[in-house]
Amino acid sequence: MKKNKETLCCECGIAVPKDHIALSKKLLGRSITQFFCIACLAEHIECEVDDLEIKIMEFKEQGCALFL
Repeated sequence: MKKNKETLCCECGIAVPKDHIALSKKLLGRSITQFFCIACLAEHIECEVDDLEIKIMEFKEQGCALFL
């Protein structure tokens, strides 16, 4: 049985949930190998965390494969 390796934020080192990994891929490119937590991603792209939470919901509603 494979153990899931926990993905950590490349900036602050906290665990990154799958929706935040998907958001990093969606906004920064599917081929990225380092991921951001939502707070660090918001800082990186200069927006608010609330805006990113809204985008996650929008991408899920659109059926984006990254958010399944």
